[in-house]
Amino acid sequence: MAFNFIRAAAAGAAFALCASGGAHAAVNLPALKIDKTQTTVSGLSAGGFMAVQLHVAYSATFAKGAGVVAGGPFYCAEGSIINATGRCMASPASIPTSTLVSTTNTWASQGLIDPVANLQASKVYLFSGTLDSVVKTGVMDALRTYYNSFVPAANVVYKKDIAAEHAMVTDDYGNGCSTKGAPYISDCNFDLAGAMLQHLYGTLSPRSTAALPTGNYVEFNQNQFITNHGMATTGWAYIPQACQAGGTATCKLHVVLHGCKQNISDVQQQYVRNTGYNRWAETNNIVMLYPQTSTAATNSCFDWWGYDNANYAKKSGPQMAAIKAMVDQVSSGGTTNPPTNPALPAPTGVSTSGATANSMVVGWSAVSGAASYNVYRNANKVNALPVSGTSYTDTALAASTTYSWTVRAADANGAEGAASAAATGTTLAAPGGGATCTTASNYAHTMAGRAYVYGGYTFALGSNQSMGLWNIFVNNTLKQTSPNYYVIGTCP
Repeated sequence: MAFNFIRAAAAGAAFALCASGGAHAAVNLPALKIDKTQTTVSGLSAGGFMAVQLHVAYSATFAKGAGVVAGGPFYCAEGSIINATGRCMASPASIPTSTLVSTTNTWASQGLIDPVANLQASKVYLFSGTLDSVVKTGVMDALRTYYNSFVPAANVVYKKDIAAEHAMVTDDYGNGCSTKGAPYISDCNFDLAGAMLQHLYGTLSPRSTAALPTGNYVEFNQNQFITNHGMATTGWAYIPQACQAGGTATCKLHVVLHGCKQNISDVQQQYVRNTGYNRWAETNNIVMLYPQTSTAATNSCFDWWGYDNANYAKKSGPQMAAIKAMVDQVSSGGTTNPPTNPALPAPTGVSTSGATANSMVVGWSAVSGAASYNVYRNANKVNALPVSGTSYTDTALAASTTYSWTVRAADANGAEGAASAAATGTTLAAPGGGATCTTASNYAHTMAGRAYVYGGYTFALGSNQSMGLWNIFVNNTLKQTSPNYYVIGTCP
């Protein structure tokens, strides 16, 4: 959110900023030894609002605590972009804090979010710069009031005495403290990442003063957890050597959420490498997880007002569920190779069906004693979470392509049995033997069923890519890549 983000939803800023380090091939997110009671989250602006959403909705996972920089109360926008750009940024006096508290309690009672009792032991660190012209300090004041209903006052630190503009604050990197501009990281002579982590975790070893090992930075496949919905195909993690697969240490996990216009496409690796978190991670065995939005997201923001999905603040919100799945995956073991249980036989009857241009349904017969199943495509595991049933829909496949799938049963501890015989299947060709493109106004696209309207903005059907305002003046070219699935693009 770092800037006049939503107000400029139709505008894009190009940043030519250098990244540190070299390129890394994306890998599947490893399963590491993580103490699941030591999982926390923090974020700036849009990432700050998202951090609150994750903390509250998945309070059983993030019970240890959250850090919020220039964010606001849970469900502040109530699904409205007008609320998001108004009361949740510029006019906080109209934030209905008591209503938001009531909604939180109601959703918890309905099971849409975790029980609020989990928040009782949480630590919360809040920060607002006195010069912040994007998310006014009053919004953070409202967040403090909101947390008063769920978190003991002694567990909350609220720092708002630094003359900082809208940015992630460091003590040695970024713009001048009073500057508002890319990469929205500012040197204010204050180590905000360190202050947050020390409040959330208590006494920590001093941060590293040496250059951090390049190999500890890992680019991972986010499309293992989600495709489209404003999320990039890859995310990043910083994994200290002792925490890597096969290491002896049991580590903590902290999720870091960037603001708008701060993903890898916008500012390269500056938010991943230069915000101060990793130096504390290195000396304290904390794995840092940096989920990434894509440029298809409105201004590269995480969804905190409903641009992608009406359930954005609940556990069922697509971005929320994806980040939770990332947390579960990285916390799920000690090695990238799951343990085995030779007593579990290989599933039989593995078959493919329901092919589309980009997906395939894989089915199999139940295995006695199995608690779940894992599905492998061309020898690579494709499900992020255990599959409880006897079928799985594999997505993000290429059209007119043949794949091979095997299935393994797993017991209650995740130990796998033998692999099944392989089943092959071929995806369908793209519609018409190739992609079909249509250029029209956003109004015409919605009338033809190629797009839909939400909150006055237009989104491509299937991919949910933002197309701008819903009217007859804004034009886009939509490419149909499969039935009822459109992306912004052009045809050859």
